[in-house]
Amino acid sequence: MASVAEQLNKVVEKTERLIELCAALQEENDLLKLESEALNVALKASTNKTKDLEEKLRVLKLAKSFSETNEKSVDIKQKINDFVQEIDKCIVLLKK
Repeated sequence: MASVAEQLNKVVEKTERLIELCAALQEENDLLKLESEALNVALKASTNKTKDLEEKLRVLKLAKSFSETNEKSVDIKQKINDFVQEIDKCIVLLKK
């Protein structure tokens, strides 16, 4: 039968291993949190870029639809300018 001192030494060794493991897991957890934050920032940037591109696509489609009509060139340019101004106003409101 193992003596009390040997058993105590085994408990101390196992406790030290558990503390080391806990520290390693904590470090890994911190790294994973940082990675998660970075991915969230990248996702938000990507979402914003997608929204911007969708808005540009909408404007281009609208401009193309005007070019297919029989309106005078001056009227088309004025309508495009009006849309651009309204888009600029919306962008300013979104930034606030």
